[in-house]
Amino acid sequence: MTRPDAHGALREELTRLHLELPRNGLVTWTSGNISARVPEGLLIKPSGVTFEDLTPDGMVLTDADAQVLHPGLSPSSDTATHAYIYRHLPDVGGIVHTHSPYATAWAANAREIPCFLTAMADEFGGPVPCGGFALIGGEEIGAEVVRVLRGHRSPAIILQNHGVFTIGPTARAALKAAVMVEDVARTAYLATQLGSPVPLAQADIDRLHHRYTHVYGQRPASPDSSAPAAPVAPASTSLQGEQHA
Repeated sequence: MTRPDAHGALREELTRLHLELPRNGLVTWTSGNISARVPEGLLIKPSGVTFEDLTPDGMVLTDADAQVLHPGLSPSSDTATHAYIYRHLPDVGGIVHTHSPYATAWAANAREIPCFLTAMADEFGGPVPCGGFALIGGEEIGAEVVRVLRGHRSPAIILQNHGVFTIGPTARAALKAAVMVEDVARTAYLATQLGSPVPLAQADIDRLHHRYTHVYGQRPASPDSSAPAAPVAPASTSLQGEQHA
């Protein structure tokens, strides 16, 4: 069945992006979800559906208060959390939630992920913060995410005894943050097993994050540039090879 809304392309993108969660080892079975902001509210994964069974039409459209707008599948049990974040962080366009194992292991210990790595300074601007415990089902988790991440450099938070939430201007950006937080969580854990990792100095974190945010990657050519623009490769959903290439 085709849904009566104008979000066909976004529904297809969300379906593809969800497949990156198991592909990158971030979820098991039906856990985890991705949402995207839309004018009506948000689009999000349906509850309890395996990733291989997801379809564009199955993505659930809700209003800004997490109320389903069209009859069909029930939305993710985390929908109220996503809706709360969108209402209170207007720059957020996409949200990802996972229970990825290494990041969640830090959360089970109620410990932030320390900034031992230049890649972590680049992506997160310092340690990945750990928020307090909150029960699923209402707005408490969303309120804790907003409390910690509002004005914070990090697009990721781990929540005590729960898991990971990441935010971004798009769902794809939030997915990249989810992939990267699990990567640095694993390396940070392994580093602690080898000895006493050396944290980066704050001044170095600041410089690295500024460079990554303002210099790294491709920038649009200036209007008066006489050099021909380099060809741009077609966009790809896969995140493989995107990490600090």
